[in-house]
Amino acid sequence: MPEHLLNIASLRPGDLQGILETAAYFKKSSYRGRELAGKTVALLFEKPSLRTRTTLEVAALHLGGHAVYLDTRQVGLGVREPVKDVALNLGRWVEGIAARVNKHETVEELARYAGVPVINALSDTDHPLQALADLLTLREHFGRLEGLRLAYVGDGNNVLASLLEAASLAGMEVVVSTPEGYEPPAGLMERAGATLVRDPYEAVAGADAVYTDVWVSMGQEEETQRRLRDFRGYTVTPELMEAAGKQAVFLHCLPAHYGEEVVEEVVYGPQSKVFDQAENRLHTVKAVLAGLVGGRPWSG
Repeated sequence: MPEHLLNIASLRPGDLQGILETAAYFKKSSYRGRELAGKTVALLFEKPSLRTRTTLEVAALHLGGHAVYLDTRQVGLGVREPVKDVALNLGRWVEGIAARVNKHETVEELARYAGVPVINALSDTDHPLQALADLLTLREHFGRLEGLRLAYVGDGNNVLASLLEAASLAGMEVVVSTPEGYEPPAGLMERAGATLVRDPYEAVAGADAVYTDVWVSMGQEEETQRRLRDFRGYTVTPELMEAAGKQAVFLHCLPAHYGEEVVEEVVYGPQSKVFDQAENRLHTVKAVLAGLVGGRPWSG
């Protein structure tokens, strides 16, 4: 078992399978345990959150532990106090840290100095907790992951980066459709064996899942007008889902900007698994905390 979860690349195929099996068991049994009894997890957040904060707090409670929420006004990572000093302090008080940060270097530094498990709850390059929920959602719908074909339409961002790494571990095929200049790093695409297709209609043809995310992420607000112009034609519509086929499910990590990357009709349509994804954030987060902080082996 790894010491931290900073990205999906830190996991082995067996770790990924174990997390998903544990999460599925937790979900099926409405699990309440004592893995975190007497333990505290610090939630160190530089960015706001609905799903990530709530699921981490609820997961800690379900495992008998406690979460302490610390936002940027209270801590001021690297501004009010150096990241190293924050890590050294928190490591004396808590048994785990989940950090939602602006720069990936911050979670790396926290892991370097805290002396307790650190979980990346989102950085500019990775969102591993989301990818785990995505794969659990696909696994419970299709009964498998290996051999599934996923088409991602939109920005080559941190969500896609973690999804590519997770899909590669699980034996899935990924087709990425982005405008020129918004692709994920070429090395990541190559390692994941992913294909780049500019035309979203071509990309989704025959896909088992169609995935999208917001075109303007937190911190990119100044680029809004340029991004809206560049991504024109990449909206997931009922017509695009029809091109994928009736077998395809629709995924989105939320929040959704209706009329931009997706229309509301798709999110609430019969092919959507969006709110299953949101629920599964709780079960996969619970599995991660039980393993890294609670010492529970990742298995069913």
